[in-house]
Amino acid sequence: MEVKLDKQYPLDVDATRSWTLLTDLKAVASCMPGAQITEQLSETSYKGAVKVKVGPAVAQFAGTVDVKALDPTLKRMVMFGKGADKSGSSASMNMTVTIVPDPSEPTHCVLSGQAEVIVNGKFAQFGGRLMVQVSDMLLAQFVENFRQQAKALPGAEAAPQAGDAAKTTSQPEPAKVASEINGLSIVWSLIKNWISGMFGKRS
Repeated sequence: MEVKLDKQYPLDVDATRSWTLLTDLKAVASCMPGAQITEQLSETSYKGAVKVKVGPAVAQFAGTVDVKALDPTLKRMVMFGKGADKSGSSASMNMTVTIVPDPSEPTHCVLSGQAEVIVNGKFAQFGGRLMVQVSDMLLAQFVENFRQQAKALPGAEAAPQAGDAAKTTSQPEPAKVASEINGLSIVWSLIKNWISGMFGKRS
């Protein structure tokens, strides 16, 4: 089953700090609940894992992420990721992410992403519509964590000056994310949305 995503998320963070964070894949992975980079294989290739929990059951996906292209001028990154769990389910993703500066507001930008995701195995049984809804929820969590971590990075205006040591001793804490993706809470949210939609149609 293939799912295509095309998303734009406005951020109240400047493009420079957002790009700095985007090019740090270990930090980016930490923004997604349950995801982590476990090993760096080369300058452009990484091993990673994603932990998903549905009730008492826990699934662990392991795979690789490769940076296919990196354009600092356009602030654009192209990545390919693939992974599988012990049950035989697998997924692969081609993704392009771009940090788009906001010309009217230098302290803002847009996180733009396009992805093609192919899912095989038991997760493919959920269907494309449900997969898109789940993706939207996970991406919303990711973007908020990304925004917090990007804002925590020192900007040009926050560069330390002589005699300002006291001002730099207190730094914003990085975003705290869940150690695993709670699939049960996601499914429950989808059920509530479905029920609300049914009553909305009747009214």
